[in-house]
Amino acid sequence: MTALNSNSLALAALFLNIGHVSAQGQLSAPDRVRTLQMCAATSDNAARLDCYDQWTSRQSAQAVKAVQPVTSVLPEQTSSTEIARTDACHDGQYSALSRFWELETDTDCGTFRFRGYRPLSFSAVGADTVNQQPSSSADNRTAASPINYNNTEARLQLSMRTKLAQGLFMPANSKRQDSLWFAYSQQSYWQVLSGNISRPFRTTDHEPEVIYVYPTDAKLPFDWRLRYSGVGLVHQSNGQSLPLSRSWNRVYLMAGAELDKRWMVQARVWKRLSENAGSDDNPGIENTIGRGELKTMWNVNQQHTIGLTWLHSLRQAGNGSTRLEWLRTIGTRDDGGKSNLRLHTQLFSGYGDSLIDYNRKRTVFSVGLSLLDF
Repeated sequence: MTALNSNSLALAALFLNIGHVSAQGQLSAPDRVRTLQMCAATSDNAARLDCYDQWTSRQSAQAVKAVQPVTSVLPEQTSSTEIARTDACHDGQYSALSRFWELETDTDCGTFRFRGYRPLSFSAVGADTVNQQPSSSADNRTAASPINYNNTEARLQLSMRTKLAQGLFMPANSKRQDSLWFAYSQQSYWQVLSGNISRPFRTTDHEPEVIYVYPTDAKLPFDWRLRYSGVGLVHQSNGQSLPLSRSWNRVYLMAGAELDKRWMVQARVWKRLSENAGSDDNPGIENTIGRGELKTMWNVNQQHTIGLTWLHSLRQAGNGSTRLEWLRTIGTRDDGGKSNLRLHTQLFSGYGDSLIDYNRKRTVFSVGLSLLDF
């Protein structure tokens, strides 16, 4: 009878402690020790084992409960990781145009992040002619004497952009997003082989622009898709003083379409903003360089891309230019995708390879390395 009372008291004490746990959420260290002592004091073997089983079960339940708050945070942590992800604009499951202009919310990389615009490149250049004495039909815009430039030189191009704003005119729940960008491009010709004239930079063009891009998803014939339209304002100048100063300002409309991930076509037409005769460095530049541009890119496979860019005055036959490009991927990224580094070969013929050559036609072949959108 004494053993039974002892067993009953121990079990009763354990159940009271268990009730205390249910109300308070956990058992204190002294209570755990006291409960073990009560189990040990039980003389009946079956009752003592039952007491230990109850105690062990309660500790396991308490441990699970203690882990639950950590587990409940995991979805939020995963969500935060996804939100913080900054490489959506390079996700290969989306098309090149969608990634380039971040046309969809799933390809958004946020505002004020620097990205590539035109290729960032360094090339060796050979040309049939070089402009040793630049001239213009405007007064005081012709060089006084020729400079012995070499037909072979180096070309450097820097180009980047950043998104200033997004979602300006789209519905809040839209999966597509419009955007406003600022871009800057710079191209320099460097007379690296002309040691006799101290290897100068023959010319450098600066081209800042503001671009608004509106996403579309319209079906075109033969399975083509119109992906975006937009408008831009661009200034281009060579930063020189007279007589070598050249500059002009344009406003343009643009659009882009693609076929699967193999073909991409982009078009622009522009209108030059007029200047008075006294400040116009290059009269008639739109008749030589052109008033419109059509650019086609063909992704032959994962390694090779071929591009053709055609500029035309839209009024006068024979002017404008044609540029044929071949890009060969070099290396792969850590995730197995193709890298952004390319062997870049170009053949150019026409007007406007640089701004100083707006009225001089030449043919240029170049080979170098380019870093595409980053």
